[in-house]
Amino acid sequence: MKWLYNIVEKLRPQFDEGGKLHALHSLFDGFDTFLFTPNTTSKRVGAQVHDATDSKRTMIVVVMALVPAMLFGMYNIGYQHFLATGEIVVGGLTWALFWKAFAFGLLALLPYIIVSYAVGLGIEFTVAQWKKEEIAEGFLVTGFLIPLIVPVDTPLWMVAIATAFAVVFAKEIFGGTGYNIFNVALITRAFLFFAYPTKMSGDKVFVRTEGTWGWDNGQALVDGFSGATPLGQIATAGDPTIAVTNTVGEPITLLGAMNGLYPGSVGETCVWAILLGACLLLMTGVASWKTMLSIFVGGGLMAWIFNISGIDNAAANTPWYMHLALGGFAFGAVFMATDPVTSARTECGKWIYGFLIGVMAITIRVLNPGYPEGMMLAILLMNAFAPLIDWCVVQSNIRKRMKRATVK
Repeated sequence: MKWLYNIVEKLRPQFDEGGKLHALHSLFDGFDTFLFTPNTTSKRVGAQVHDATDSKRTMIVVVMALVPAMLFGMYNIGYQHFLATGEIVVGGLTWALFWKAFAFGLLALLPYIIVSYAVGLGIEFTVAQWKKEEIAEGFLVTGFLIPLIVPVDTPLWMVAIATAFAVVFAKEIFGGTGYNIFNVALITRAFLFFAYPTKMSGDKVFVRTEGTWGWDNGQALVDGFSGATPLGQIATAGDPTIAVTNTVGEPITLLGAMNGLYPGSVGETCVWAILLGACLLLMTGVASWKTMLSIFVGGGLMAWIFNISGIDNAAANTPWYMHLALGGFAFGAVFMATDPVTSARTECGKWIYGFLIGVMAITIRVLNPGYPEGMMLAILLMNAFAPLIDWCVVQSNIRKRMKRATVK
């Protein structure tokens, strides 16, 4: 890497003050510090990692943790497509069809990743240059998350608008990375959900029935096809004892829910892939196990309470363990709720914050069928309350210490 370092050093004077390309200094600095560990202390206020590593490396760990969910999501896009058109049948998958399904999903998802990064990083570079600051690295993760939490048929121009809205109004106006109150990726999804609801819910948005980029229009679908997500089926069910099914109408068991071969947002369906990412986050100390565990405890407890409550709807009668495995519950618990900027930071506060997210997510699912996936709203709600939770915990500790000092 010495040769690359030498090239960067030769180019540096062109981007420094007085250089011909000084207008692009923030862009150069961003790539320079991405490639090589800086030997200076950051002057930017906001989120800082007090460790031997820096924020960029921390963000890269999160991106690496997301890769298993992304790879499975790519495969699932193609699998659902070919299952709907009859080219793949359940139990009859060959290696050739496996790679064909993965290639289909790769080509389908790639434009979303490109649009997300192009729009988000473009705005971040522009703002950094305008403010003469270093480029914040938070969007390395946000840009990766956005394509994984939207339906595969969301129009690209909608993703671009929603990303721009979230970066500007949920992040930059608060001061950038480290100052945002709400998770930026979830604000992107919320914007899409409320601005374009028909593209974020229903039977048609979670399974791509056309070709990768709109080719092969009008392909015939198999009899009994349904692109509805399991949670969507539960929300619209008239029978409180409904059994959720996959694309071709076969029942989904707990193992099937964990495996994730059913319609849903790209990266949210496979629990095994999500848990693999969780292991990396926990082993590297990037995410809090207290937040993750308390979300599952709160969600499982609340779902069990609804199970025995006697409420006569399908969501209330869905077994508590299925609630934890279906939809975006696991993905939100591992990758969204643990965002160090928008979550609680005190150790006791992490337990409270996570527990309430789990409780609120299941409560929204059961009591408000208009929002069958309650995880997004639950996390955003608790993002707003995280500072208050931390404040209460700190004040409680102060009172306890004052009491001990008084007794002595």
